[in-house]
Amino acid sequence: MQLDLLSIAAHPDDTELTCGGTVIKMAQAGYKVGLLDLTAGETGTRGSPELRARESARAARVMGLAHRENLGLPDAALEHRRDYILKIAARIRALRPRTVILPYWEGRHPDHYTAGWIGYEACFLAGLMKAPLEGRPFRPQKIIYASMYVPAAPPTLLVDITRQLEKKLKAVRCYASQFSPRRDVQNLFPSHADLRERVVSLARHFGLMTGVKYAEPFVQREPVTVEDVISLPGKSI
Repeated sequence: MQLDLLSIAAHPDDTELTCGGTVIKMAQAGYKVGLLDLTAGETGTRGSPELRARESARAARVMGLAHRENLGLPDAALEHRRDYILKIAARIRALRPRTVILPYWEGRHPDHYTAGWIGYEACFLAGLMKAPLEGRPFRPQKIIYASMYVPAAPPTLLVDITRQLEKKLKAVRCYASQFSPRRDVQNLFPSHADLRERVVSLARHFGLMTGVKYAEPFVQREPVTVEDVISLPGKSI
């Protein structure tokens, strides 16, 4: 399989929450989009691996994914281990994505930033000719980091998801096991009533940065070269 875009995330629903609108937008544009969940979320307070697998399959259909799979690594125990990196690298060689979305390299949940760390190293390792992997060497052309829930990370690019917002909400709602029946005073599991407000307010915040209604933020580490400074998008004043 030759994917155009692959989102690698620690848990089912991570992609939907952090960059689901972008994933949907790329699928609607005709690109082949895939998702690699590293764990089944089996240590989470709510739901079960079996239930979350059914929820993620429903969300995949909503988003229009060409491919989704779960690597089965241990939840709440992602580590910088060579065997984990090799497993991810093997899937990168098999799926051959042009662009990869990874979780930002800092955050509250250790699984999230560890997924970004080992995901990057897997992208690199997949391109080594003599790596102990089957298949032809392959390395994605571009890696970007989803930074929706990392306030300290100023975005270097934003994707307008105004037309995709409602479908993003529909995909997130597929994970009914993760929501409270009423408002949660601990602020960890939003209620169904609170979910829309959270998703919309965050997307609106980032949309205001570039003059669109709703947007999702990303960070890329490397500078890019442009040929035409006259036609750069966005306004400075």
